[in-house]
Amino acid sequence: MQSWQMQTAKARFSELVKRAVENGPQEITLHGQAKAVVVSRELFDRLSGNERSLVDFMRASPLAGHDEVEFGRNRSLPREITL
Repeated sequence: MQSWQMQTAKARFSELVKRAVENGPQEITLHGQAKAVVVSRELFDRLSGNERSLVDFMRASPLAGHDEVEFGRNRSLPREITL
């Protein structure tokens, strides 16, 4: 992983992003300490589980295909609002 000092990362941000896409994660340091990592959107989606669409997520639900799903409702009185 290539390391970039904060000032250099700011000055050459477009190159930093390009390298993250082409070469993988890029580390950013501040005062010699690692503070952040820039990754491509593709890698971020893969690591965070965001690859699936909402439709795929809903189809994978344990409730998918059940037409008679009933959700309970709290029938208690609303709270009083005091001003």
